[in-house]
Amino acid sequence: MRKEKSMILQETYTLNNGVSIPKLALGTWLIDDGDAAQAVRSAVDVGYRHIDTAQAYNNERGIGEGARSCGVPREELFLVSKVAAEHKTYAQAAAGIDQSLQTMGLDYLDMMIIHSPQPWTEVNLSDDRHFKGNVEAYRALEDALSQGKLRAIGLSNFRIEDVRNILDNCEVKPAVNQIKAHVGSVPFEVAAFCQSNGIRIEAYSPIAHGEAERINGIDYMAAKYGVTIAQLCIRYVLQLGMIALPKTTNPLRMKENASVDFCISPADMDQLNAAASLPDYGENSFFPVFGGTL
Repeated sequence: MRKEKSMILQETYTLNNGVSIPKLALGTWLIDDGDAAQAVRSAVDVGYRHIDTAQAYNNERGIGEGARSCGVPREELFLVSKVAAEHKTYAQAAAGIDQSLQTMGLDYLDMMIIHSPQPWTEVNLSDDRHFKGNVEAYRALEDALSQGKLRAIGLSNFRIEDVRNILDNCEVKPAVNQIKAHVGSVPFEVAAFCQSNGIRIEAYSPIAHGEAERINGIDYMAAKYGVTIAQLCIRYVLQLGMIALPKTTNPLRMKENASVDFCISPADMDQLNAAASLPDYGENSFFPVFGGTL
């Protein structure tokens, strides 16, 4: 019997270069390399086609193995990785792109993005936005795009001034900016700026690392719709027009995260938009602007 996929797993956005990207992705931060291949196979079996990783996650090998062994044609998958935040020269970024492809055993990636405008050791501790270095790294992405190694390129954790630097000094408009966004923590000004420039927002940590239940009243709203808090949070960022990247290795949770075929009312969206910010939590307290090295 053929499995019926959740509607959201069949829905896509069209990026500014015409490439289609699934609205729901599997995030893979903190998934060990040894577990990554099975996580990808499980996600694909549920119906996911969009898998997000990064050089910094140290699981590209497993992600690539999972993609190659999942039983779905490569062209049906949307695979993404990220240039290391520390790569701020053209040579470093270009070599990293080639290394990611080699590590993953792939001929091309559907998208690659710069992981952060600053090296992680400087995030929120330095005023240096590395404008020149980000342009150099982005130009390496542009060249990889023109060479057919990538189908789309973009950014992650970039503030407005960082995005503007790329727009002013590079040829190819970024397709996405991947940022932390969840109920109680949405950088609306960054999102609005990107969206006004045709740059799609990707929301990592849409469930606030499982801490969303600490948001006052969110449990009552989830109960109102007959869904879990996680499902409400994922649906929330989707209705903001964002791509959602929840992370899990549990196939049942993967299926639950994709069961978001309901609609939050405009009044409830307004209430969620106005939700009080979560207190600092876990490792993210070190990253108050974008919430972590995701």
